[in-house]
Amino acid sequence: MSQDRDSLLAQAVGLRESDRTEEARELLLTLSDRYPQDAEVAYQTAWAHDKLGLEAEAVAFYERSLAAAGLSAEDRAGAFLGLGSTLRALGRYEDAVATLQRGLDEFPDDAALRTFLAMALYNVGQARESVSLLLRLLAETSGDERVRRYRRAIEFYAQDLDAIG
Repeated sequence: MSQDRDSLLAQAVGLRESDRTEEARELLLTLSDRYPQDAEVAYQTAWAHDKLGLEAEAVAFYERSLAAAGLSAEDRAGAFLGLGSTLRALGRYEDAVATLQRGLDEFPDDAALRTFLAMALYNVGQARESVSLLLRLLAETSGDERVRRYRRAIEFYAQDLDAIG
Protein backbone atom coordinates (compact mmCIF):
# COMPACT_ATOMS: atom_id res chain seq x y z
CA MET A 1 0.00 0.00 0.00
CA SER A 2 1.13 3.47 -0.70
CA GLN A 3 1.94 6.12 1.83
CA ASP A 4 -0.66 8.29 0.09
CA ARG A 5 -3.33 5.64 0.75
CA ASP A 6 -2.30 5.28 4.38
CA SER A 7 -2.27 9.01 5.11
CA LEU A 8 -5.58 9.61 3.32
CA LEU A 9 -7.20 6.69 5.15
CA ALA A 10 -5.92 8.01 8.49
CA GLN A 11 -7.28 11.45 7.58
CA ALA A 12 -10.70 9.96 6.72
CA VAL A 13 -10.86 8.00 9.98
CA GLY A 14 -9.93 11.16 11.88
CA LEU A 15 -12.71 13.07 10.15
CA ARG A 16 -15.24 10.37 11.01
CA GLU A 17 -14.09 10.23 14.63
CA SER A 18 -14.44 14.01 14.93
CA ASP A 19 -18.02 13.88 13.58
CA ARG A 20 -17.09 15.26 10.20
CA THR A 21 -18.55 12.11 8.71
CA GLU A 22 -19.77 13.51 5.40
CA GLU A 23 -16.25 14.77 4.64
CA ALA A 24 -14.89 11.37 5.67
CA ARG A 25 -17.38 9.62 3.40
CA GLU A 26 -16.39 11.72 0.40
CA LEU A 27 -12.70 11.00 0.96
CA LEU A 28 -13.40 7.30 1.52
CA LEU A 29 -15.41 7.06 -1.69
CA THR A 30 -12.42 8.45 -3.56
CA LEU A 31 -10.16 5.93 -1.84
CA SER A 32 -12.62 3.12 -2.61
CA ASP A 33 -12.50 4.01 -6.30
CA ARG A 34 -8.71 4.05 -6.18
CA TYR A 35 -8.37 0.85 -4.10
CA PRO A 36 -11.46 -1.28 -4.88
CA GLN A 37 -9.97 -4.48 -3.41
CA ASP A 38 -8.73 -2.89 -0.18
CA ALA A 39 -10.61 -4.44 2.75
CA GLU A 40 -9.72 -1.70 5.21
CA VAL A 41 -10.81 1.10 2.89
CA ALA A 42 -14.08 -0.75 2.21
CA TYR A 43 -14.70 -1.28 5.93
CA GLN A 44 -14.09 2.37 6.79
CA THR A 45 -16.30 3.42 3.87
CA ALA A 46 -19.10 1.17 5.11
CA TRP A 47 -18.74 2.55 8.62
CA ALA A 48 -19.01 6.15 7.41
CA HIS A 49 -22.13 5.36 5.40
CA ASP A 50 -23.66 3.60 8.40
CA LYS A 51 -22.90 6.50 10.68
CA LEU A 52 -24.70 8.83 8.27
CA GLY A 53 -27.78 6.60 8.17
CA LEU A 54 -26.99 5.43 4.64
CA GLU A 55 -27.43 1.76 5.52
CA ALA A 56 -28.38 0.56 2.05
CA GLU A 57 -25.21 2.08 0.60
CA ALA A 58 -23.08 0.61 3.41
CA VAL A 59 -23.97 -3.01 2.63
CA ALA A 60 -21.84 -3.37 -0.51
CA PHE A 61 -18.82 -1.88 1.26
CA TYR A 62 -19.20 -4.22 4.24
CA GLU A 63 -19.50 -7.17 1.88
CA ARG A 64 -16.42 -6.03 -0.04
CA SER A 65 -14.44 -5.67 3.20
CA LEU A 66 -15.30 -9.22 4.26
CA ALA A 67 -14.56 -10.71 0.83
CA ALA A 68 -11.06 -9.22 0.63
CA ALA A 69 -8.08 -10.11 2.78
CA GLY A 70 -6.39 -7.61 5.02
CA LEU A 71 -8.66 -6.70 7.92
CA SER A 72 -7.39 -7.08 11.45
CA ALA A 73 -9.37 -9.56 13.57
CA GLU A 74 -10.98 -6.66 15.45
CA ASP A 75 -12.04 -4.94 12.23
CA ARG A 76 -13.24 -8.21 10.70
CA ALA A 77 -15.47 -8.83 13.72
CA GLY A 78 -16.63 -5.22 13.43
CA ALA A 79 -17.45 -5.71 9.76
CA PHE A 80 -19.58 -8.76 10.55
CA LEU A 81 -21.34 -6.80 13.28
CA GLY A 82 -21.81 -3.73 11.09
CA LEU A 83 -23.14 -5.74 8.16
CA GLY A 84 -25.42 -7.87 10.32
CA SER A 85 -26.78 -4.87 12.18
CA THR A 86 -27.27 -2.95 8.94
CA LEU A 87 -29.09 -5.83 7.26
CA ARG A 88 -31.33 -6.08 10.32
CA ALA A 89 -32.04 -2.33 10.21
CA LEU A 90 -33.01 -2.73 6.56
CA GLY A 91 -35.47 -5.49 7.44
CA ARG A 92 -33.32 -8.20 5.85
CA TYR A 93 -33.61 -10.38 8.93
CA GLU A 94 -32.66 -13.76 7.43
CA ASP A 95 -29.56 -12.22 5.86
CA ALA A 96 -28.73 -10.60 9.20
CA VAL A 97 -28.97 -13.95 11.01
CA ALA A 98 -26.74 -15.62 8.41
CA THR A 99 -24.16 -12.83 8.54
CA LEU A 100 -24.02 -12.65 12.33
CA GLN A 101 -23.76 -16.44 12.52
CA ARG A 102 -20.83 -16.35 10.08
CA GLY A 103 -19.22 -13.77 12.34
CA LEU A 104 -19.75 -16.00 15.37
CA ASP A 105 -18.27 -18.96 13.49
CA GLU A 106 -15.05 -16.92 13.33
CA PHE A 107 -15.41 -15.10 16.65
CA PRO A 108 -17.44 -17.40 18.94
CA ASP A 109 -16.76 -15.40 22.09
CA ASP A 110 -17.78 -12.00 20.70
CA ALA A 111 -20.54 -10.78 23.01
CA ALA A 112 -21.63 -7.97 20.67
CA LEU A 113 -22.12 -10.41 17.78
CA ARG A 114 -24.11 -12.69 20.06
CA THR A 115 -26.30 -9.79 21.20
CA PHE A 116 -27.10 -8.65 17.67
CA LEU A 117 -27.73 -12.25 16.63
CA ALA A 118 -30.28 -12.51 19.43
CA MET A 119 -32.09 -9.44 18.09
CA ALA A 120 -32.10 -10.84 14.55
CA LEU A 121 -33.32 -14.21 15.79
CA TYR A 122 -36.21 -12.45 17.46
CA ASN A 123 -37.00 -10.71 14.16
CA VAL A 124 -37.23 -14.04 12.30
CA GLY A 125 -39.62 -15.46 14.87
CA GLN A 126 -37.09 -17.43 16.90
CA ALA A 127 -37.87 -15.79 20.23
CA ARG A 128 -36.99 -18.88 22.27
CA GLU A 129 -33.49 -19.06 20.73
CA SER A 130 -33.11 -15.32 21.14
CA VAL A 131 -33.96 -15.33 24.85
CA SER A 132 -31.81 -18.40 25.43
CA LEU A 133 -28.82 -16.73 23.79
CA LEU A 134 -29.34 -13.55 25.81
CA LEU A 135 -29.68 -15.48 29.08
CA ARG A 136 -26.43 -17.36 28.42
CA LEU A 137 -24.71 -14.11 27.55
CA LEU A 138 -26.04 -12.46 30.70
CA ALA A 139 -24.90 -15.38 32.84
CA GLU A 140 -21.42 -15.29 31.31
CA THR A 141 -20.78 -11.56 31.31
CA SER A 142 -22.77 -9.93 34.08
CA GLY A 143 -20.89 -8.13 36.80
CA ASP A 144 -24.00 -8.03 38.96
CA GLU A 145 -23.43 -10.05 42.12
CA ARG A 146 -26.97 -11.44 42.25
CA VAL A 147 -26.85 -12.54 38.61
CA ARG A 148 -23.47 -14.19 39.23
CA ARG A 149 -24.90 -15.93 42.30
CA TYR A 150 -27.63 -17.51 40.14
CA ARG A 151 -25.44 -18.16 37.10
CA ARG A 152 -25.87 -21.94 37.15
CA ALA A 153 -29.66 -21.66 37.37
CA ILE A 154 -29.77 -19.06 34.59
CA GLU A 155 -27.61 -21.27 32.35
CA PHE A 156 -29.80 -24.28 33.13
CA TYR A 157 -33.02 -22.46 32.22
CA ALA A 158 -31.40 -20.89 29.16
CA GLN A 159 -31.14 -24.44 27.75
CA ASP A 160 -34.82 -25.14 28.40
CA LEU A 161 -37.01 -22.17 29.23
CA ASP A 162 -39.92 -24.48 30.03
CA ALA A 163 -38.00 -26.62 32.53
CA ILE A 164 -39.51 -27.02 35.96
CA GLY A 165 -37.31 -26.96 39.04
